[in-house]
Amino acid sequence: MDWLNEPPHWSDSDHQIVVTTAPKTDFWRKTHYGFIRDNGHFYYQPVMGDFTVEVKITGQYQVLYDQAGLMVRQDATTWLKCGIEFVEDVQHVSAVVTREVSDWSVVPLVQPPSSLWLRLHRRADAIEVQYSLEGSSYQMLRLAYLSVAETLDVGLMAASPQGDGCVITFEEFKITQS
Repeated sequence: MDWLNEPPHWSDSDHQIVVTTAPKTDFWRKTHYGFIRDNGHFYYQPVMGDFTVEVKITGQYQVLYDQAGLMVRQDATTWLKCGIEFVEDVQHVSAVVTREVSDWSVVPLVQPPSSLWLRLHRRADAIEVQYSLEGSSYQMLRLAYLSVAETLDVGLMAASPQGDGCVITFEEFKITQS
């Protein structure tokens, strides 16, 4: 796997990847905020065709917009990120789809889980985002058109847009080709 924007501290051992995010990092394009950020941390590998990717995420979210999850990326203008995003002191399951301009959808988690499990399915040009609070029963968060590109970069994403960084632990990461 390779890094886009390697974080200041990270480790990969015993099927566990621990990342400490750098301050002021994010993935976002335009919308009403008007800015572009492409400096979040993305640990990825290229994947051809249809696939399923899964991971368990545990984070020490502290500051507005601290985030961690999965990312599927064609390039700087076409990508999807999803996972936990910390907004107004509440963890939210979040998905951002970007095709030149970012959109954002969230579901607040009133009882914040200790961990979140994510599963993405790529089928042709679409990505289905699913999440679980206990690792066994999943529900769909979003189904979105992304890209017809044969190969996409797939992996782990983390960022701290407002804060000085946070620690994220990724476990059980796996990619299965259909």
